[in-house]
Amino acid sequence: MDLLLLLKALILGVVEGLTEFLPISSTGHLILAGDLLDFNDARGKLFEIVIQSGAILAVVWEYRAKITEVVRGLPREPAAQRFALNVLIAFMPLAIIGLLFGKVIKAHLFNAPTVAATFILGGLIILWAERREHSVRVQSVDELSPLDAIKLGMAQALALIPGTSRSGATIIGGLFMGLSRRAATEFSFFLAIPTLIAATFYQLYKERALLSFDDIGMWVVGFMAAFVSAFWAVRGLLRYISTHDFTIFAWYRIAFGIVVLTTWKFELIAWTAA
Repeated sequence: MDLLLLLKALILGVVEGLTEFLPISSTGHLILAGDLLDFNDARGKLFEIVIQSGAILAVVWEYRAKITEVVRGLPREPAAQRFALNVLIAFMPLAIIGLLFGKVIKAHLFNAPTVAATFILGGLIILWAERREHSVRVQSVDELSPLDAIKLGMAQALALIPGTSRSGATIIGGLFMGLSRRAATEFSFFLAIPTLIAATFYQLYKERALLSFDDIGMWVVGFMAAFVSAFWAVRGLLRYISTHDFTIFAWYRIAFGIVVLTTWKFELIAWTAA
């Protein structure tokens, strides 16, 4: 067993888990972390997709009661049917746009300058969202309408641009639409379940030739690291937003983006995906 490879898997798993549900872009962090760890080839990219399943499981476990309630209520409960429909509606924009333009986006936008620029732009948008008057009309995810869902889905689709942040686009889009911070955050969690599951299975099928029994140890380490770190990130974020806004994440994005741009411009770090 290659201990260095397992260490890389552990680090990337933690990065995935900590960043997937925070508004700071897991894709952007994984692109840069993969560069720094020299694990950014096709095998590394597949690994990054697969370990998302650990992050998904963390959300499923945290919201197991709600998910069970919805599943049991689907045959007869209008509230459960409406909730499931809203998640499905919100999932569709990213799925459709991803299938149509995913290859073009990966070919031209998966690089350090783009990630840095979208980090900074996203931070500025968060600051704007938090400094404007926030009128709340939706307190709970159960109050969302299908129109709200399609708008949130369109916001999530912006995350196809690396560095944008899937959760960040959904959460901040929700704030602009009048959702409470908790409702916007929780809906981004629920929406992550079909989104990440679809992305994982699609990529596994597409890159099935790269699958190898020898990589199981690496996958297990990455999966467990992503699960544990995502579990604490989800709980920590919900506690944090009960008394704080998202400003700290905006400043983090801006500072991180400036560091990446500076190291790329002056060639202090050899970003291979630049």
